[in-house]
Amino acid sequence: MRRVFATFKKTLRYLQAALSVMAVTAMLVLFRVQINATTVALTMTLAILFIATFMGSGPAFFASVLAMLCFNYFFLPPVGTLTIADPQNWIALFVFFIVSLTAGQLSAHARRRTEEAEAGRREVERLYRELQEAFERASQAEALRRSEKLKSALLDAVTHDIRTPLTSIKASVTTLLEGCAGKISAFDGKMEREMLLVIDEECDRLNRYTEKLLELARIEAGELRLHRRWEAVDELIDAALKRAEPLVGERKVEVILPEELPVILVDSHAVSEAIYSLLDNAAKYSPRGSTIRIEARCVGEEMEIAVEDEGSGIPIELRERVFDKFFRADDGAGEKGVGMGLAIARGIVEAHGGRIWIEDPKVGQGTRIAFTLPIGDDGA
Repeated sequence: MRRVFATFKKTLRYLQAALSVMAVTAMLVLFRVQINATTVALTMTLAILFIATFMGSGPAFFASVLAMLCFNYFFLPPVGTLTIADPQNWIALFVFFIVSLTAGQLSAHARRRTEEAEAGRREVERLYRELQEAFERASQAEALRRSEKLKSALLDAVTHDIRTPLTSIKASVTTLLEGCAGKISAFDGKMEREMLLVIDEECDRLNRYTEKLLELARIEAGELRLHRRWEAVDELIDAALKRAEPLVGERKVEVILPEELPVILVDSHAVSEAIYSLLDNAAKYSPRGSTIRIEARCVGEEMEIAVEDEGSGIPIELRERVFDKFFRADDGAGEKGVGMGLAIARGIVEAHGGRIWIEDPKVGQGTRIAFTLPIGDDGA
């Protein structure tokens, strides 16, 4: 009985795909005089994308073949036959079929990935519930040990599951964007390019999120390897500021440095990442139009770097907890971020042999996060 029902559902999806293509074709035929072949191709491709998203790759392939035949019969001269008079139209028909087929398969692939991600999320929730039950049954010390172990395992799994589809999606979007610049393409419309650019930006955002997960996982596993070189502090700050420029937005940034600062023996990429995390945090929790101050000074054999904002500040009782992974402070406007930035900054600073803390700002209200790094010596 289940097999019969499954066959019926599969047949119904193919029938729905065929009816969808026929409905779109009928609508386009009504406006055949006012539209050109490019508009027809884009509309049919959009319909195939919807079919792939909601019905799967099989119906999308069937719809692509049917759409190609309808495109040929109703819109390419001589209209009303499957014969093509102009050789250039053979190229247009072939490009339409390849693009619609590829777009349909990519959309169906993305749908499958989404379903797999949803299944993975449910599995993570199930494991987390099991962890909570184990925590209640076991002693606090044993439960904390298992919690850290399971969280690291889950983090590794989630990171892998995000990066794998991200790589294929990014490569596919890049290929389609290059196709938009070609002379013959079904994707030369303004709307299609804008949609692809949005997808491209969102892929970059996911990639940044994944990089934070990977960085935190390396720190948790003790696999953060430092490549120390003598670096100038102002260059480390400049690198972080350049990367954080889109985050800072309308806020004013003030850099306070003495005339002479010694160079320090550090991993420049890691320290710039730590400063960037503090700038990211300051931008999240300070109002537009306020000032973010970056200050560096030499204190004995250490270099102290601090980032200060003019936000609502962090209560004293939370100043240690905000460095815990996945902990997010609430400034009254809701929780912000994913709770990884300050944890990453602490891991980097401590890996250099330094320390990080939160204190009251020198002027007014807000938050001042400072950290120290050993200056180093030639024997380090």
